[in-house]
Amino acid sequence: MMNRISRALISVSDKTGVVEFSKALQKRGVEIISTGGTAKALRDAGVPVIDVADYTGSPEILDGRLKTLHPKIHGGLLGRRSDPKHADEMRRNDIGPIDLVAVNLYPFEATIAKPGCRFEDAIENIDIGGPTMLRSAAKNHEDVAVVVDSADYAGLIEEMDRNRGALTKETRFRLAKKVFAATARYDSAIISYLSSMDDDGKKLDMPANVGFTFELVQSLRYGENPHQKAAFYRDPAGISEPAIVNARQLQGKELSYNNIMDADAVLGMVKDLANSKYAAVIVKHANPCGAAVSDKSLAEAYENAFGCDPLSSFGGIIGLNKPMDAATATKIGETFFEVIVAPSFDKPSLEILSKKKNLRLLELPGLGEPFTPSGWNTRKVVGGLLVQDRDTSRESVREGKVVTRRAPTEAEWRDLEFAWRIAKHVKSNAIVYAKGGRAIGIGAGQMSRVDSAKVAVMKAADAKLDLSGSVIASDAFFPFRDGVDAAAGAGATAVVQPGGSVRDEEAIAAADEHDMAMVFTGVRHFRH
Repeated sequence: MMNRISRALISVSDKTGVVEFSKALQKRGVEIISTGGTAKALRDAGVPVIDVADYTGSPEILDGRLKTLHPKIHGGLLGRRSDPKHADEMRRNDIGPIDLVAVNLYPFEATIAKPGCRFEDAIENIDIGGPTMLRSAAKNHEDVAVVVDSADYAGLIEEMDRNRGALTKETRFRLAKKVFAATARYDSAIISYLSSMDDDGKKLDMPANVGFTFELVQSLRYGENPHQKAAFYRDPAGISEPAIVNARQLQGKELSYNNIMDADAVLGMVKDLANSKYAAVIVKHANPCGAAVSDKSLAEAYENAFGCDPLSSFGGIIGLNKPMDAATATKIGETFFEVIVAPSFDKPSLEILSKKKNLRLLELPGLGEPFTPSGWNTRKVVGGLLVQDRDTSRESVREGKVVTRRAPTEAEWRDLEFAWRIAKHVKSNAIVYAKGGRAIGIGAGQMSRVDSAKVAVMKAADAKLDLSGSVIASDAFFPFRDGVDAAAGAGATAVVQPGGSVRDEEAIAAADEHDMAMVFTGVRHFRH
């Protein structure tokens, strides 16, 4: 069933496109009811409107807090046109049907995001009438169309023109679903804000309640394995920095679940190397298998990253902190990769890489800029949710504590800083050997730290890389001296680790015996 749109109620905080939309409705014979600032904006633009107060016969009161909560409004929204009892009650109570509602809500999220936002300002930006009208109209979407997103305005006018002023039931249902998603998201933002404070209004480290609503970006062919269903969702609230969900795909097949996971891992690594002139990383199964920085060229950074572990790099994901150029694209084209993520791609590089039709190219402006420390990491567990701050810590190794007789040389300081940045992104237990601004041995995900060190040495040997004169980074402390002894035996001359073990003195003594420099950062970077 399609009802012609004859009367609309329009009340919006975000007035993007509302004048044009209202003019289009008015041109098609739709009577418009409006409130406050929206009514003024429409009148100023020459659109005839009826004030809600005139329509209901009740004035706006309580500083505008009460204006649309009235039977003539909600009866017009909730009354079922096909129900004789509803129709009779509407006639007897002088309630006319409202066929379309266009409402967006007070900017609560934008308000609380402002530096120094006062609690009183946040409370005043909790919308009451708006969500109530939206939910009333969405509940009765069989008869009422409801618009919460200005991006829908133009399409609705076009559909009305195709259907003699009416909208299809499929459109009304689609719009209703958008409304309930929007109000759920709005309520989630409110409860997250309020529950981030104790009863005295003091900020809590973590909120008592958290709520998340995400919108579908794409259904995926499958999850980690072919028997698992999967999809990719976007946070509608958006984030203030580059994210894979906002990347522009320039070529290649549709991203898979594992592609997205690995690309997100690349994002974090590249951003932690953002201050380097040129940086390249390669990720496989969410672990870095190569990373390097260069003062000369992006191509050199990539070649050195690839040289860390060519075997594992095959089929991996590449991340770059600078725009892709032809020289780098030519080098990359010699090997099979799944995805390349870069701030941009110049025309020659696109021509070179276009020969690999299945290679996915993701353009992500801002990729080469440091992280903005904000947001949460979440992980679903059976029956619950783990929530933590994102690990955006960028502590400087040079500000750490030298605990050995010998301090690092300048070259060792540079490599320790680099190795520490990479170790942060390796699954625990994590060991990274580095030399000359490149990773030359990475050990990841072993149950013991010594085993991770052995894997790193094995990887270096497989790649025919010399560990003599290298440095080593460990994401957590060495519980025994054996890890330090093994590093020295492999040729490492300096170590960076968090410290904090009851056996720190043993590790320090071992380093001194081998004439190694050791630095404690005091910060751990476990990554499970």
